[in-house]
Amino acid sequence: MQRALELARLGEGFVEPNPAVGSVIVNESLQLLGEGYHQQCGGPHAEIHALRMAGDLARGATIYVTLEPCCHHGKTGPCSQALIQAGVKKVVIAMRDPAPHVDGGGIAELKQAGIEVELGLLEAEAQQLVRPFVKRVTQGLPWVHAKWAMTLDGKIASRTGHSQWISNARSREIVHQLRGRMDGIMVGHQTALADDPLLTARPAGKRIATRIVVDSQATLAISSKLVQTISDAPVMVMAHRTAPAENVQRLEEAGVEVLLTGNDSQSGAALPDLRECLQELGRREMTNLLIEGGGGLLGSCFDAALIDEIHVFVAPKIVGGGAAITPIAGVGLEQIPNYANVTESAIQQLDSDLYIRGRIAYENPAD
Repeated sequence: MQRALELARLGEGFVEPNPAVGSVIVNESLQLLGEGYHQQCGGPHAEIHALRMAGDLARGATIYVTLEPCCHHGKTGPCSQALIQAGVKKVVIAMRDPAPHVDGGGIAELKQAGIEVELGLLEAEAQQLVRPFVKRVTQGLPWVHAKWAMTLDGKIASRTGHSQWISNARSREIVHQLRGRMDGIMVGHQTALADDPLLTARPAGKRIATRIVVDSQATLAISSKLVQTISDAPVMVMAHRTAPAENVQRLEEAGVEVLLTGNDSQSGAALPDLRECLQELGRREMTNLLIEGGGGLLGSCFDAALIDEIHVFVAPKIVGGGAAITPIAGVGLEQIPNYANVTESAIQQLDSDLYIRGRIAYENPAD
């Protein structure tokens, strides 16, 4: 199963909105007969690759798979039926597929065909691998990554707003790799105005992310790099329903998709409702969303308990100044015990920078 998990990871960034899955087939002597992983959305699933490699040797063999075999007809046929037809003797599954169109159905079909099924081997590792997929199919929301670069004294820009470059070249390389496996990359309108970013992966990554600007009044400039490069990657503006119609029309005529939402539930101001925005992205089968700032957008997302994972780059620099910009604004907490805790953290040194990555666990999450 450990080998199957290693194979599954090779598909990350290529298979979304599907989950990354790996599979290994062995005989009674644990001799490898076949292996494979889901390589791209719409292509053969992991089990099919493994069965093709094993050929007739799959009959009477044991197959290890990181996620319950599918039992529905989608872009490919059901893997449960392929395993039954191949005559495998036993199927060892790391975790059940929570997607409504599977949800135990694959296991049931295998058992009905007389195949022995074992469930739960390395389940925690498998769950960690596919939790962005699980969140989308169970909650209707993408897995939200938050990224920022800051100085040692916690500033993302000077008091004048100057921010290039806080992090070093190696850190920026990691950021581009991160962008390259996202379905969407989001910034606030102030960041779009101040930095005029491209929000693309350079060089191009595994996926081409939709570039999203949270912009209440749909004021994104047609001359911005985002709009001017719309042929390279889609651009979406998430605005409030009160945004001027002429602003919306101007952007739509330039090829920008404008999504209008209601009030932000945290502030009551004329701001896009972030949860509603994320629900729409989930409906579009976006699995991984990267939020790059600024502080207002990140703060609102933390206030609403919408962030799942952080990527923080800390540079050994000190800016100082009470007016210098910090990475997370918003309402914030009244008491420390209500903090958002960073779990499963990992720290990597990138020359002079530190890269901190971790999962966010909310002590008192929003309803």
